[in-house]
Amino acid sequence: MPIDVLDGEARAVDTHAHQPTSVFLEDAGGQLMRDAAERFGTDLEPWSYAEMVDEYREAGVGRAVLLGWDAETNTGNPPVPNEHVAEVRDDYPDFFVGFGSVDPHKDDCVAEARRCIEDLDLSGFKFQQIAQGFDPSDPAHDELWATIEGLGVPVVFHGGNTTLGAGAPGGRGLRIEYGDPMLVDDVAARYPDLQILVAHPAFPWEKEQLAVCQQKGNVYMDLSGWHPKYIDDQVLQYARTVLQDRVMFGTDYPMIRPGEWLEGFAEHCDFPAEVQRKLLWENAEAFLGL
Repeated sequence: MPIDVLDGEARAVDTHAHQPTSVFLEDAGGQLMRDAAERFGTDLEPWSYAEMVDEYREAGVGRAVLLGWDAETNTGNPPVPNEHVAEVRDDYPDFFVGFGSVDPHKDDCVAEARRCIEDLDLSGFKFQQIAQGFDPSDPAHDELWATIEGLGVPVVFHGGNTTLGAGAPGGRGLRIEYGDPMLVDDVAARYPDLQILVAHPAFPWEKEQLAVCQQKGNVYMDLSGWHPKYIDDQVLQYARTVLQDRVMFGTDYPMIRPGEWLEGFAEHCDFPAEVQRKLLWENAEAFLGL
């Protein structure tokens, strides 16, 4: 079912996309990613960036944030190198917005954050606190947040549970408590100039997430990682009304594909056209400075 506001153009902005290649699906993801793919019912067979871009444009999406990944200390898996994200961005400069990733447990995380922006010209950062195994509100990470705030770029924090390690004994040691948006609220309060996007409807903390987004002017959220028909009704109600300027479209590609997400949005979310435009691209363009 088409979305009228797209008007046949590739104009939507996906704020949450991962690599469809082996660098993420196999190397960085490892067994954790295989667990997630099984839970999503997704095939992990890699494909190319050219195929990815073509798929997005056919679905009506004109830009996507390509996220870095470094959870090496906690998982033992190699990162998606920030150079790789920059190279892919450079190959498709009119499509990808590159976000780096730094492992907060590594001694060089602050220096690497600076390198991402000053040398690689990336546009922001992605943190997956559950996979990386850290509490963002811990004062041990204050220098990192102060540095990123000073660099003037946004950050994406994971929100809610994760399918990484899902179903495995002990969830492969991952602790979902680090996905609680209240930990991000603490960071937002202490670093008011740090622009923060909390990724995903943050099950089982959706109400906390809505409260943080409503109270903190520097915190936003996206709808990635969930098919629209499964998103909590209160989240959709807030997205349609009081938070319509603070919610953005995202997929969690390749686990959820843009065409199926947009079809589900058109079918299950009866939003006014002006709100659809905000959620699908206007809010993201403002947040990302596009």
